[in-house]
Amino acid sequence: MVKVVVLGAHGQVAQIAERFLFADKDVETSLFLRNAKRMEDKKNQATIFEGSATDAAQLEKAMKGQDIVYANLGGKDDIDLEAEAVIEAMKNACVKRLIWISTLGIYDEVPGKFGEWNKETLGDYITEYAKAAKRIEESGLDYTIIRPTWMNNKDEVDYEKSKKGEPIKDTEVSRKSVAAYVYHLIKNPKEDVGESIGLGKPGTEGDKPGWY
Repeated sequence: MVKVVVLGAHGQVAQIAERFLFADKDVETSLFLRNAKRMEDKKNQATIFEGSATDAAQLEKAMKGQDIVYANLGGKDDIDLEAEAVIEAMKNACVKRLIWISTLGIYDEVPGKFGEWNKETLGDYITEYAKAAKRIEESGLDYTIIRPTWMNNKDEVDYEKSKKGEPIKDTEVSRKSVAAYVYHLIKNPKEDVGESIGLGKPGTEGDKPGWY
């Protein structure tokens, strides 16, 4: 039995990942979110914690006894503070394994016109997520950072991985693919430890996502 807590449990990718987790009898799931009422219908499938992801003490309560923390947090104004609080709480709760969702372009790894468009569109979002990722990388935790390309809602699992330092040319990937990779890491927690992984759908190269 593996115990996992999902931070930002009401997020779109998180909710898809939770479907994989709830269907797996070998996973015990906890959910952490700002407004617990949003997930009240899941109380028979998971333990639910309410709190702020910038509050290390509230996070620590949810993390105690867990094997894995999956952080699906967002918002450029808070992401670096959230990273700081998550690291502190994990250390205090003696949890080492972290799956952290980041964003595309934090290492200036997107070449060409797509890279220019991505940088222009995301702006400060990239800067703040890069700060948070650097904090995670220097934390001493067993982390995997995930950098999805632009996400769509297609009902498919189709992705390829790239490592830090490798260029990313794929412009999009499905949220379901990202969730499937998260679930894969939860089931295979020794895989991609200490890595920052780009995720994109093969064959989606271009100047910007096809749906944009």
